[in-house]
Amino acid sequence: MAERVKARRLTDQEGQTLVRIMRRGSASTVRYRRAMIVLASSSGNTVQAIARLVAADEDTVRDVIHSFNEIGLRCLDPRWAGHRARLLSEDDEDYVVAIAAERPGRVGAPFTRWSIRKLQAHLAADPDHPIRIGRETLRLVLRRRGVTFQRTRTWKESPDPQKESKLAAIEDALEHHAQDTFAFDEFGPLGIRPVHGGGWAVRGHPWRLPATYHRTHGVTYFHGCYSVGTDRLWGINRRRKGAVNTLLALKSIRRTRPVDQPIFIILDNLSAHKNKDIRAWAAGNRVTLLFTPTYASWANPIEAQFGPLRQFTMAHSNRAHHAEQTRDLHAYLTWRNAHNRHPDVLAAARRERARVRSEKGLRWGGRARSDLALAA
Repeated sequence: MAERVKARRLTDQEGQTLVRIMRRGSASTVRYRRAMIVLASSSGNTVQAIARLVAADEDTVRDVIHSFNEIGLRCLDPRWAGHRARLLSEDDEDYVVAIAAERPGRVGAPFTRWSIRKLQAHLAADPDHPIRIGRETLRLVLRRRGVTFQRTRTWKESPDPQKESKLAAIEDALEHHAQDTFAFDEFGPLGIRPVHGGGWAVRGHPWRLPATYHRTHGVTYFHGCYSVGTDRLWGINRRRKGAVNTLLALKSIRRTRPVDQPIFIILDNLSAHKNKDIRAWAAGNRVTLLFTPTYASWANPIEAQFGPLRQFTMAHSNRAHHAEQTRDLHAYLTWRNAHNRHPDVLAAARRERARVRSEKGLRWGGRARSDLALAA
């Protein structure tokens, strides 16, 4: 006859621990029931009686008793775990990454984006390459392979048939004629309203700006001129854009060099920048107008200079009228031209260049980045 399953004799410490668990009843349900099984078995109760006592299967009772006889009171805290994590092959991981980076609609799923649950279910139900994987493991695989949840970005590809030639002309001027190259563009519209920003303040007491829904002052545009060679920025605020104001700004650029010295001016494709009067004036004054390609105003060097203007003169402001705004803007330009190598100015310009390049998905010079080219 097989030997009856019974807990071994308890030590004093083991007995006291089990009694304390039973009396206090504050342990977890699993720990409490296992203590009851061990204590009942050590008191001479049969497996059948203990099973009825704790409302458990007889095999479960036997397993607890055997575990106690082997490892003592550590059996009260079982270390449960699921099955061993599935080890995906390199091909499986490549497939998971490819599906995660693909639009769901292209693989037959009626969604516009994946969630971890939807991606997990799709992989498990895939008839061609079924992969059963837990959500946490799936998340870790994607993270390890550099696939993250990101916001959708948009950009416009330039349809200009002369895109490459225009960019080449701008690059040539910047590289070989930097001292005689200028840039022009409008910055705005500049309204009179409180503008959120950031600044130093006592903790818990940030600067507060009044909310306003009224725009009774109209807008102005800063007509900016930038010398690439001397890193000097100047301009004037005007109520509107137009060919007349553009021509006045270009003439101010022309006056910075001797009349017999040819210069280059980079500007975008706004119609007010290239009417017949401006073209005629440029042809008669040794001025070469270099227009950026359509949807590629990022190629204009002055765009990066507008970043510090936005950061240091517009953000965190609340001005009463345009005269005050213009005065502060030109005060900044005076300081900026005297400190054009100031770290704050250079850092703000770098951030603006990075923002423009990121939005357009192109690096400076107009060539498509390799990762975007591969994605296309």
